[in-house]
Amino acid sequence: MHRHGYKGRKFGRERDQRAALLAGLAESLILHTSIETTVPKAKEVLPYVEQLITKAKKGDLHNRRQIIASLQTLEAAHKLMDEIAPKLTARSSGHLRITKTRSRRGDNVMLARISFVDDLTDAPVAKKAEKAVEAEVVAKKPVKKVTKEAK
Repeated sequence: MHRHGYKGRKFGRERDQRAALLAGLAESLILHTSIETTVPKAKEVLPYVEQLITKAKKGDLHNRRQIIASLQTLEAAHKLMDEIAPKLTARSSGHLRITKTRSRRGDNVMLARISFVDDLTDAPVAKKAEKAVEAEVVAKKPVKKVTKEAK
């Protein structure tokens, strides 16, 4: 049997179950900004979410409706359009990263973490937290006093 034209992985599921799996993984990735799943699932969901991000960056009503149809909840669709897409305008593609993490204990399958390349946290909040950590480190440094006896 030839393999030409058979794109995508089947995951041992029917077509509608596969579509629901991809939509669920994409929704979890959008809501949590990072998920851990098997390597084949991560590789399959990456182009799916990249296309959604491209549509979200266009920002018009038609693309919003297509995103809503592709995801399972309105919350994820609106978060992608209103919060995530405006932060990704500097990059034209390659918004996601797959990092192999470990193998699962039960069946020894390789797991991977899929996450956004850019930091999606709010910049002022991150800077405040960074300054607080720096202040804490400075406060914890022991100060050595040099006395005349030590010389």
